[in-house]
Parts: sequence; C-alpha cells; structure tokens
Amino acid sequence: MLSEVKKQLRLAGPLVAGFLLQNVVQMISVMFVGHLGELELAGAAMATSFANVTGFSLLFGMASSLDTLCGQAFGAGQHHLLGVYKQRAMVVLTLVSLPAAAVWAYTGEILAWCGQDPEIAAAAGSYIRWLIPALLVYGPLQCHVRFLLTQSAVAPVTLSSGAAALSHPAVCWLLVHRLGFGSRGAALANGVAFLADLLFLALYVWLSPSCKTTWQGFSREALRGIAGFMKLAAPSALMLW
Repeated sequence: MLSEVKKQLRLAGPLVAGFLLQNVVQMISVMFVGHLGELELAGAAMATSFANVTGFSLLFGMASSLDTLCGQAFGAGQHHLLGVYKQRAMVVLTLVSLPAAAVWAYTGEILAWCGQDPEIAAAAGSYIRWLIPALLVYGPLQCHVRFLLTQSAVAPVTLSSGAAALSHPAVCWLLVHRLGFGSRGAALANGVAFLADLLFLALYVWLSPSCKTTWQGFSREALRGIAGFMKLAAPSALMLW
C-alpha cells in the first residue's frame, strides 16, 4: 500500500506542477496588463474569464477523454492506438476551436449586449481577439499532454510547462512594453507560450525512443471513429464546462 502511494505521489507531483504552470501563463499576462491601467485590467480579466468558459475549458474537457482512450489502449498493449487517438483528438479539437474563435471575435458585442459597461466590453473584445492564436494552439497542446501522461511521461510535460512559464514574463515585457502592443501583446504572449510548449512536446514525441511504439506517424485511421470519440469527449467537456 505504501509503495503504491509513493508511486502515485511521484506521478501526481510533477503532473500537478505541470498543469499549474500552464495556468500561470494567463495569470502573468493579466498581471502585466494591470500595470497599463484599470480599464485595461478590467477588460483583460473579463476576457480571460470569458475565454476560459467558452474555449479553454471546453477543449480541456474534450482532451480529457484521451485519459480513458489512451489509458485503455496502453494497458491492453495496443500502443499504436495512442498515436491514432491523439491525431483524432487533434482534428476534432481544431474543428471545435473554429466556432469558438468566431464567438471570441464578437466578444465585445456579446458582452455589451449582456449589459456590460461599453468601455470594459470593448477592452475585453480587443484582448480576447488577440487570444485566438492561443486557442488554436491549446487543443493540440492538450492532446500531446494527455498522450504523454497516459504513458507516465510526466517529466517532459513538467519541464516544457516550466520553461514556457519561466520565459513568459520576458515575452510579455517584449510584446507589451518594448514593441508597444500594450494589452494586445499580453494576450498574444499566451499564444507564444502555448506554441513553444507544443513544439517542445511534439519534438519529444518525434525523437524520444520511449514513444517509438506509441507514435508511428500520421495515419488515415485517425479520421475514422470520430463519432465514437465525440460520444466520450462531449460529456467530458460538458462536465468541466
């Protein structure tokens, strides 16, 4: 019993740290905006809340279905299916991101229609439009994270998230102050952090010997069984949403 607890803690510790570091990225961006003024801060905070509910949490919930699918395949020794499931999830989550991005493009109008202060609604709309690149990257990033975690490969996830979080203040400063993008730069910095995280994990999957049996390249098989994937992904997303 004690050995099992220790094993779970060794896995859970880096896992928790990795997810916390991914969330820290958005918090750092909002903190940078806070130095620009009260209106900018109010808009960024409103946009971040709206984005989490209508986009990030939706994709996070759908990606969590890979915990079940990849876990079952890995336990059954069908290692090649992990790569197929990951590709299938990436296709579905990318498609889901497109209507979410369309909603984000009109966030300012939506918030104003809901009775929000016009100036705050406009600031939130401007901020969230520059978050759209982060949304488009977030789905594939979560698919890579789940793909690795079901193989107990927690170290690369934690290291990648940590590197993105540690470099994020410098990226924010560059975009917000040095290049003069203001609050828009803080939003765009989220996309830069998520993209760097994704590229590192994709490179790890491609080069690491530990992923040779689970990642065997792109396959048309990923385009089949999407309906079955949605049956599991939709309730997962709804529960978190």
